[in-house]
Amino acid sequence: MNPNDFQKLKQHLLTMIARELENKRPPYRERDEFVKSTLVLAYQSLNINLPQTIKDQLFKEIHDDILGFGPLQSLLEDDTVSEVMVNGPNSVYVEQKGRLIKSGVKFENDDAVLRVIEKIILPLGRRIDADSPTVDARLPDGSRVNAVIPPVAIDGPTITIRKFAKGRLSVQQLIEYGSVTENMAKFLEACVISRLNIMISGGTGSGKTTLLNVLSRFIPSSERIVTIEDAAELQLQQDHVVRMETKPPNIEGKFQVSIRDLVRNSLRMRPDRIVVGEVRGGEALDMLQAMNTGHDGSLTTLHANSPRDALSRLETMCLMAGMDMPLSVIREQIASAIDVIVQQSRLSDGSRKITSITEVAGMEGHTIVMTDIFKFEKTGITPEGQVIGELKPTGIRPFFTPRLEQNGFILGPEVFGASASQILSSNRRR
Repeated sequence: MNPNDFQKLKQHLLTMIARELENKRPPYRERDEFVKSTLVLAYQSLNINLPQTIKDQLFKEIHDDILGFGPLQSLLEDDTVSEVMVNGPNSVYVEQKGRLIKSGVKFENDDAVLRVIEKIILPLGRRIDADSPTVDARLPDGSRVNAVIPPVAIDGPTITIRKFAKGRLSVQQLIEYGSVTENMAKFLEACVISRLNIMISGGTGSGKTTLLNVLSRFIPSSERIVTIEDAAELQLQQDHVVRMETKPPNIEGKFQVSIRDLVRNSLRMRPDRIVVGEVRGGEALDMLQAMNTGHDGSLTTLHANSPRDALSRLETMCLMAGMDMPLSVIREQIASAIDVIVQQSRLSDGSRKITSITEVAGMEGHTIVMTDIFKFEKTGITPEGQVIGELKPTGIRPFFTPRLEQNGFILGPEVFGASASQILSSNRRR
């Protein structure tokens, strides 16, 4: 069967099944079985006999078009794929094990890509059109979706899907993957439980949200957590969680609910913890003020390539809030609000690691003082391109150590890199 005949047959069967779905309207939980049985009857009514391999392909494509996301469904079901990038109908790339590969998946045309975009955003009440040509959304499993259409996307509609592993990562798994050491994990657990304000910094695709999910597991289940995101993707394990998501403006440009609106509203919700998926604008100032007024233990992420860059970005975002505040005052707000910056990086070999854990130690004149507690030292690259290096403590104890001890975390000197002789002499002094 040539491709044109295959597509005509597929379209004919799709129309028949869509008509039956419209007429019968089966309950959502029964749709899968209904589509399968209706497809078999529709195929038999045509009195055709295709080879089994072509028939199986036809049935799968129709099933994926009706109940899934068309040609992308096979990639979304593939656990080895971490990201899907549709640059056009005939240009679909995936990320597998940190490497970008062109897949064999193709769409019929631009309209087929648009139909998948609309199928994703329709249940979320979001819109995409020439006046609003970009949209952020999520799939039912929490995977993050960004779509762009003409006139902004010059060569046709594009889709980028950041998938999340079906099994939630644990700290132990991060240790096994070499993303973090056991001592670093102990330290971060102590920081979260001791209600330090933590900011996760990193580049695009470095694993910030994954790390935020992992760290959030340390929050005691007795606390009330309010999460704020553009597109809800955090997967907190606790029972007492209130999840909030931004709302785009309607077709008239009204009734938008921004992250800044949600941060302000969260303060009236008696939160023990505020978790902001990512700060990008003026909400940074509201978040800092919340951290400085009794809402300790907050967690957030932002895009930056180093801890120092993260502070510079925070300053810029605070200025975006429109408040006429001197830079020195903003820096004082940052220095008193943020306790720890965790730098998450994606290395050249595709691996993701915490490359530094840095204490924000206060102000010295007009400069924010920072101290690295743990750092990744790169020593080389193997012939296969794998990065060689070691995650090491710097030997410096943070100033907030007494706060950790008050919460029952007596971290020994070996956690911070003290040598055996230093530990022995320390024990003698005691």
